[in-house]
Amino acid sequence: MASTFTNIGVFLVATLGMLFLFAVLMRFLLQLARADFYNPISQGIVKVTNPLLLPLRKAVPGLFGLDMASLVLAILVGWVMILACGLLAGGGLLNPLAALLWSLIGCISTVIAIVFVGMLISIVFSWIAPQSGHPALMLLRQLLEPFFAPVRRLIPPLGVIDISPIFVFILLTVADKLLLGFAQMANMPAFVYGLFWQIPGF
Repeated sequence: MASTFTNIGVFLVATLGMLFLFAVLMRFLLQLARADFYNPISQGIVKVTNPLLLPLRKAVPGLFGLDMASLVLAILVGWVMILACGLLAGGGLLNPLAALLWSLIGCISTVIAIVFVGMLISIVFSWIAPQSGHPALMLLRQLLEPFFAPVRRLIPPLGVIDISPIFVFILLTVADKLLLGFAQMANMPAFVYGLFWQIPGF
């Protein structure tokens, strides 16, 4: 019975933590992409993250146009999630400094997964509903543009066919494999890496 409650506790902390972490990282990515602030989904993300993000911005200013407070908040959320799940799982208090590094790796892994899954969704809907004006799809296109644009500058479209997603997929896969190597070098426990979203199949 005790193990059941432990599993439930870890599940709740990991699920709620990842949902909030997703919202914070989405806010950072949308700000990076200069996405539509008035999109209803953007507004929802802003409302969810503002209670913790606005006070943190007083101590963590932006840098080169980047919302550094969002990045710091994401790492802190991952850090708390790792320490809490470690305690609930009976592993005791994990090394806080190591957990901070693991959180950074986990946040990068989550960003890679967000972009990867977002590209899959965008490609599918470009086939079945290419002219869709749904707010979610419009926001997704804006979010992905900073990842496609540098590749397009190097490899222009072939006529009407944009091949930049293929190369972004390759780069994301390589980045994910490198990140897994860094996680192993940082002695990240398997359960910690499993707390964060990753590219499916990796």
